Amino acid sequence: MTLAVKFWGVRGSIACPSPEHVVYGGNTSCLEVFAGEHRIVLDAGTGIRNLSRDFIQDGVKKGILLLTHTHWDHINGFPFFGPAFMANNQFTVYAGHLSKAGGVESVLASQMSNPTFPVPLEALQANMAYEDFEAGYSWKMSGGVKIKTAPLNHPNGATGYRIEYGGRSLCYVTDTEHVVGKLDENVLGLIEGADLVIYDSTYTDEEFPSKIGWGHSTWQEGIRLCKAADVRSLAIFHHDPDHEDDFMRKLELEARSVWSGTIVAREKMILSPGA
Repeated sequence: MTLAVKFWGVRGSIACPSPEHVVYGGNTSCLEVFAGEHRIVLDAGTGIRNLSRDFIQDGVKKGILLLTHTHWDHINGFPFFGPAFMANNQFTVYAGHLSKAGGVESVLASQMSNPTFPVPLEALQANMAYEDFEAGYSWKMSGGVKIKTAPLNHPNGATGYRIEYGGRSLCYVTDTEHVVGKLDENVLGLIEGADLVIYDSTYTDEEFPSKIGWGHSTWQEGIRLCKAADVRSLAIFHHDPDHEDDFMRKLELEARSVWSGTIVAREKMILSPGA
């Protein structure tokens, strides 16, 4: 695959291990991007535990983890990322919102400390590196992979990512809140012409007015942004815990009737942007 993404966790706020969350999935945010020789992890929600099994089975010993932010639902799977406990492995964790707030290593260490967790960050046996940057920064990896970032509108800050490889591109834009009637210029600049945009669609436009200030957006706003930015397809993502399978089925039908380029993300789904 030239460029592909696999969804390991698609839920927002809190994991939902229930019979009503089987079709779309109940694990919180975690994606795996295949880009040439690289296996890139986006966020470390509870979905990262199942991703870990694949990494170990496939013998993946090196990779990077890009965090949008460090609210619990995006990092509470990190202590269960098995490859980080294995000697001779090498992983780098990136975050674009903490350079003025102690850094990402400090945040992950505080999560893995008494009395909230019994295994400290120092117990990781892999060669771990932690890199802080300011959202808006871009860099190149080996093999022709490019990563671009942009700041998002979310409490305590968040970062959106664009990954380019082999002439294709995908964007990961969660958690972010829009302003009604005004398209977010930071998001538009990041997603312009992308093959796939994975967007924070926690709410519907009907639900949104009572959720203003909570830091999330809607699938309808995702479609508006993608159309304005000439994006090829949209993946609805970060499903609300209260949106059970029956709700999501109806949402999927409605969204696809509004724009045929829309997909609703499900756990274990694999998409190849531009294919």
